[in-house]
Amino acid sequence: MIRVLLVDDQPLIRSGFRALLDLEDDIEVVAEAADGGECLALVKEHLPHVALVDIQMPVMDGIEATRRIAADPDLAGVHVVMLTNYGMDEYVLDALRAGAAGFLVKDILPEDFLHSVRVAARGDALLAPAVTRTLIDRYVTQPPPALTGGRLEELTDRERETVALAAHGLSNDEIARRLVISPATAKTHINRAMAKLHARDRAQLVVFAYESGLVTPRGGA
Repeated sequence: MIRVLLVDDQPLIRSGFRALLDLEDDIEVVAEAADGGECLALVKEHLPHVALVDIQMPVMDGIEATRRIAADPDLAGVHVVMLTNYGMDEYVLDALRAGAAGFLVKDILPEDFLHSVRVAARGDALLAPAVTRTLIDRYVTQPPPALTGGRLEELTDRERETVALAAHGLSNDEIARRLVISPATAKTHINRAMAKLHARDRAQLVVFAYESGLVTPRGGA
């Protein structure tokens, strides 16, 4: 059973998502919160597999709540998915840096929403949909200074290739087809890169790819 925590200061938004989730046999909404402070308390109490967290909320915003969840080793199994409107896209990259596994727009289609919850519960980042690629490309056009420390040098050439393709939003299956390898091998390269770079998940791996200069906003690798 996939345990889900809903965090949004708008009761109508929470009710809509709960109505969809309650219809699924393999998903359980364990609690709801209206701000980041409540979110942290309920995450520790229920240890959900997925926390759907709004970005802008009173008391503590979703990005700070995400940062604290990601920093707590006892909450390593909690995958935070940010909820956003198109009007708040400037916060997306900050959310990924904070440790979010990805993000969803609030007007997402019901079937895509349910699929995304299951994807997040498996530990996969929500970075494949075209909307995500578009947003990442838009908000890395003025990236912060590149990371230092030479960590990029720890990757093999094939791992760099794989990370670069993941940064452009390709799934493991798509990476495998592009590099003419098996999906399992592609996943292995991703996992090894995450371990070497100390990335919490695939989302942080993608952020690293942009900030290190491995890939550029215009699509170069």
